[in-house]
Formats: sequence, structure tokens, C-alpha cells
Amino acid sequence: MTLPAASLAVLSVASEIYPLIKTGGLADVAGALPAALAAEGIAVRTLVPGYPAVLDGAESEGEVVHRFDSLFGGPARLVAARAAGLDLVVLDAPHLFARAGNPYTGPDGRDWQDNPFRFAALARAAAEIGLGATALPPPAVVHAHDWQAGLTPAYLAYAGVPRPKTVMTVHNLAFQGQFDASLLGPLGLPPQAFAVDGVEYYGAIGFLKAGLQLADAITTVSPTYAQEIRGPEAGMGLDGLLRVRSGVLHGIVNGIDTEVWDPATDPHLPKAFSAKSPKGRAAAKAALQDRFGLARDPDALVYGVVSRLSWQKGLDLLLEALPTLLSTGAQLAVLGTGEPALEHGFRSAAAAHPGRIGCHIGYDEATAHLIQGGAEALIVPSRFEPCGLTQLCALRYGALPVVSSVGGLADTVIDANEMAVAAGVGTGVRFQPTTVFALEGALARTAALFADKPVWQRLRKNAMATDVSWTHPARRYAALYRDLAGAAA
Repeated sequence: MTLPAASLAVLSVASEIYPLIKTGGLADVAGALPAALAAEGIAVRTLVPGYPAVLDGAESEGEVVHRFDSLFGGPARLVAARAAGLDLVVLDAPHLFARAGNPYTGPDGRDWQDNPFRFAALARAAAEIGLGATALPPPAVVHAHDWQAGLTPAYLAYAGVPRPKTVMTVHNLAFQGQFDASLLGPLGLPPQAFAVDGVEYYGAIGFLKAGLQLADAITTVSPTYAQEIRGPEAGMGLDGLLRVRSGVLHGIVNGIDTEVWDPATDPHLPKAFSAKSPKGRAAAKAALQDRFGLARDPDALVYGVVSRLSWQKGLDLLLEALPTLLSTGAQLAVLGTGEPALEHGFRSAAAAHPGRIGCHIGYDEATAHLIQGGAEALIVPSRFEPCGLTQLCALRYGALPVVSSVGGLADTVIDANEMAVAAGVGTGVRFQPTTVFALEGALARTAALFADKPVWQRLRKNAMATDVSWTHPARRYAALYRDLAGAAA
């Protein structure tokens, strides 16, 4: 199997990838970035675990490029394959990954007890590829994503032989992969690795900490989040390390796949629309109201939420702010799943306000697209947000984002304050601090903007004209890879 001709080869290492397996934004990034990088002369293979959904999604049986007699408890093999237009290396290890459902948790919702070995195996396989121990040509750069791939830079650093350069990307610092120190030997790490300048983290083994400590470069998914995580409030205990390594820390904002997210061609919408021809949005709004049991009112300010229902996402604040939202005559459609108390809260709110609030507990792509296409505004009141993708989709579809001014939300939404409106440059509404009072103020301000139809239409055009593609981020990643590899630009 051959890759497209390119000046630089990169191995991406990710525990999920859209459209094969997805629990969050990591999958979207892993699935969309390779195509954008190809335009920059970067050839990407992605190493992913051999979950059933990944093996089923492969276009052919693939080529076995390496075999492990025993990899943390059983035989395994690396299979080079293609799926959904992606060049993959699949770690086919049935004893670790032949499990249906969520890739990280069992049917009881608890983490699989062998997760440290499952994702150490992913990192170990990445190291084998990086060191040229397989039939694949070794890459110039190995790019590890989140804690599940965090041991990749460690295995490469401790190999004691020439190795490719490494990049560690943090998609959410809150998830760190910490495991008992007794696993050091069983994970195949040398004794010297258990040190403050190695994998040791407060007496445990830190997978993410290992990657942050030992990678040649660190990236995270927005410039503002890169700054925030160097402080104690957002640093999640790793701020000291990130301050020390700030010279190699880069904030590169995410993009979205603008072919998947395109209102002009979206099969999930009743009618196509675009910034130049927005009339089809009315049909999406009516369909959204029907889907969520909201009153059919073409003039209503309909808010959407597409989110995990969690404390991080600030959805408890929205529950408290519902009286303000309802007092403006607005409607609300909520799609998501998460913490039981929040699920119950939104279900109860929908039952108490039929026709005004609708709630679907769960997730499906078609409904997410309909919310983006039919809502007038999208609420994202996160307490912290490394980047966020839902607000990028909202901009693309003309659902004005109402966001807390943190992380990637601050980097991607231009607040429609009085001066911005006068200059014609706003794309949404931002608020700070992340409190109920500030959110209530943002909802009131949004209602006032919506009441001024010429202003709202101008803001919608601005939003839909925003470049939310991977074009600019891919250029920055390509420049970073080339700088690390010492290749000419």
C-alpha cells in the first residue's frame, strides 16, 4: 500500500477517528486533518485501535505489515488499510479491542480495567512504526493525540536509538490517563522513566504527562486555551510543566470538515441554503420545531444546544437561566447526553414548558445538523473549552453562537457588542465570567439583536462568511512538522 507523493510523512496516533468511531471532537480532528494536510504536501497515516467498527469499516482486508507474538496479553498485528478515504494502520488485537460500544467504557459505564494496557499497546505499536521495525517506511514525525496516545513519545524517547520527532496534542487537559505506579514494569517502561522528568506524576504513571514531558513539541487546539492551561485554574495540575515547556507549546485552532458540514449540500436538511441564498433556512427551522415538539412559529428566537450535558459545558448554568430565556419569548432545543442530574433537569424543563423547550437525550448526526441549520442561535456556556467544534458548525450554518469567553470559543467568535455591530464585524455573542448572571445578560442581549432584523441578518452573513475550514490550521501543522523534521518549507 502506498501513500500519495508528499514531501513529509507523518504518523498520527488516535484512539478514535470519524466516521469510523467517535465519542467527541478528537475523532472529528483525526478524521478531517489528514485531507487538509495532503494539500500542504504532508502524507498522513493514522494508527487506530482495531475496534469492531474500525475493522468493519475497512474497504478491504488490508496488508499485514507487522505481527506481535504477544502484546500485553495476546498476539496482535498491524494492518495497513483504507477506510472512508483515510490511510490507516489498524492495531488488530482482539484481546484488547474486540469489544462493541464505547471504546473506553464497558456496559456498566465504568472504564475498562485494562485501559492502561489497551492504550499502552497503541503507543507501543506507534513506536514500532516510528523506529522502522515494521514493513512500513518510518515517518519523519509521529503525532500523538490525547492521553490514550500519551506513552508514544515515552516509548520512543526510551528506545535508545535514533527516532522520529514527536508532537503531543492536548484536546482536553481534564482527561489525563493516570494509573498505578506498579504498572511501570508491566507496561514495558524502564525504571528511570519513573521520575519527574519522565512518566511519574504525583506518585502515579501519567500517560498525558509523559507525552507533555517527552514530546519534541506540544500543541493544543486554540491559542487562548494554550495560554489558559499555563495557569493553575485551567492547568489541571500540569500548569507548572506547561510553563516550563511553554517554548514548544503551540495553540492551533481546530477546523471542521466543510464538506460534511455544508448547508448547501447537507442531506440532513429539508432544503439547501447558503449565505447568498438563505431562504432554505426557514424550512430547517420549521423541521427543527416539529422534531422537538416546539410551537410552529417562524418568528421565534430558537436556541439550540448540541453538547455533552456536563459541568464543564456549563449546562447547569443554562438550566438556571431558563426563566430569562423564556421571558424573551424564545424556544430551546437540546440534544445531548451526560450527567444524570442534567439529563433530568432538561427533561423536566421540557415537560414543564411544552412547545417552548424540547429535549432529546442521546446523540445522532442528523439531528445535530438540523439544529445547526434550523436554530437562530446556539448556546455554548462552557466553563472551559479547549476549542469546541459545535460553534464552528454554527457559524457555518448561520446559527449565531452565544458562548462563554474561554478557550477556543473566545478565539473563534467575534462578540457583537455595540462597536462591532457599528463596524459590521460581529459573528455571535460572548459573555464573561462564566456565571448565571453573565449568561442571562447574554441571552437578553441576543434577544435584542434578534429583534433588529437588519442587524441579525448582517451578523448571520458575517458568521457564514467565517473561514472555519482546516486550511489555515493545516498550514500551521505542516510548518510545525517541517520545522521539527528539518525539512525545507
